[in-house]
Amino acid sequence: MADSTFKVTIITPDGTVYENKDATMLVMDTRGGQMGIMANHVPLVAALQISALRVKHNSAKDDVIAVNGGFMEFNENAATVVADSAELPTTIDVARAEKAKERSEEWVEEAKQKHSKNELARAEVHLRRAINRLNVSQMR
Repeated sequence: MADSTFKVTIITPDGTVYENKDATMLVMDTRGGQMGIMANHVPLVAALQISALRVKHNSAKDDVIAVNGGFMEFNENAATVVADSAELPTTIDVARAEKAKERSEEWVEEAKQKHSKNELARAEVHLRRAINRLNVSQMR
C-alpha cells in the first residue's frame, strides 16, 4: 500500500517557517483557483495567492499558515512552499496587522481620489496581506 502522508516545508527569505512530515493534504489558493494536494500526487508547480494555506494531518486540528504569495512545488512526495512571507497564527502580531489594515485602507482611498491605478493596485495588495494575517490570527 502506498504511503498516505507526505512532507510539507514552508520557506521564506528568513528561513524555514514550517515543516510537517506527516501531512495528509495541503490546501492552498493558487492563481488558477483553490487546489488540494495529497500524497503521491503528480509533480506540480503552482503560483500562490495571498491566502491561508491549510495543512491537514492526523491530528484533530489542521495547521493554518498565512502566506503572502510565492509558489508551491510538489515532487517525490514532498511539497515545498517558497513564500515572500509566511506566518503561523501564534506568531502574528495582531495589533500590528490591524494598524497595517488601517493604513492600507487609507492608502486605497487616497489612490482612488488620485485616480492612480498603480498606487491602488499596491494598496490593495497591502490590504489583502493585512486581512489575511488577521484572518489567520483568529485560527489559533
